[in-house]
Amino acid sequence: MSDRATDTSEPICRGDLMDRVTRVFVAHRNLLFTVAYEMLGSAADAEDVLQETWLRWAGVDIDAVRDQRAYLVRITTRQALSHLRTLGRRKESYLGPWLPEPLLTAPDVAEDVELADSVSMAVLLVLETLAPTERAVFVLREVFGLAHDEISEAVGKSPAAVRQIAHRARTHVAERRPHGVASAAETRRTVEAFQRAVETGDLQRLLDVLAPDVVLLTDGGGVVQAALAPVLGAAQVAHVLGRIAGAMSLQPTQVNGDLALIVRLGGDIDGGIDTVLAMRIEDGLITGLYAVRNPEKLSRLDQETTLRR
Repeated sequence: MSDRATDTSEPICRGDLMDRVTRVFVAHRNLLFTVAYEMLGSAADAEDVLQETWLRWAGVDIDAVRDQRAYLVRITTRQALSHLRTLGRRKESYLGPWLPEPLLTAPDVAEDVELADSVSMAVLLVLETLAPTERAVFVLREVFGLAHDEISEAVGKSPAAVRQIAHRARTHVAERRPHGVASAAETRRTVEAFQRAVETGDLQRLLDVLAPDVVLLTDGGGVVQAALAPVLGAAQVAHVLGRIAGAMSLQPTQVNGDLALIVRLGGDIDGGIDTVLAMRIEDGLITGLYAVRNPEKLSRLDQETTLRR
């Protein structure tokens, strides 16, 4: 009788422990996804990182973990670094420009100016120019505000080395990121002007909203038609957009914390998504257009993704 009581209590205890482990992970899941996504620029790879993080977390004695959030961020960072190096090799053989996977985001992301800026297409592309460890240090320090000693445990470097890496990465990003974050009102005016110009086929209006040195990047992943090289200059970009303007409908949507356009072909606003068109706006002009057409990168646009700092 006593043996049966002991046998049933152990599974119950283990079950209670697993419930606690699960609750802690779920409570931090959105944060961990955001860390992984900012390091990778790929939601699919970020989800893989979270799966691996969970498997490692599930085997941890959480009662021995002093700071559960920091511990989970550390696991996530290490797994993301491993994926980042693999992803780098994939990008080397990628057909045409590689763009981050766009995410449909809730209005509260746009309200957090620093978070919205850090997940914008323009800044994610700047982060692509950092070495893996530099990117991890920059994201953890500048976006999530982790202390240097916490970051050192995550990336396997000394706090002194982390300080140097952080300074180098911060300088690198500052030299390449958009100069000044466009206000919500300025972004809305610019996107609306661009949309009207494209929908009406008004070439002059389109040229008026494009910076002279605007760059258009199109990511088809070798699956759908896309320019294999950047399209440079307002005249060339306007020419490309003018050829397809009559065959598409444009829908303003919050993507990666900023206003972007969902492109559907055939003028059917309820049709399937053909392209996500994100923009880099500086001084009221569009300096960068990022057209994601690769179907594999458009699969998460049927629901909002929650991002957290």
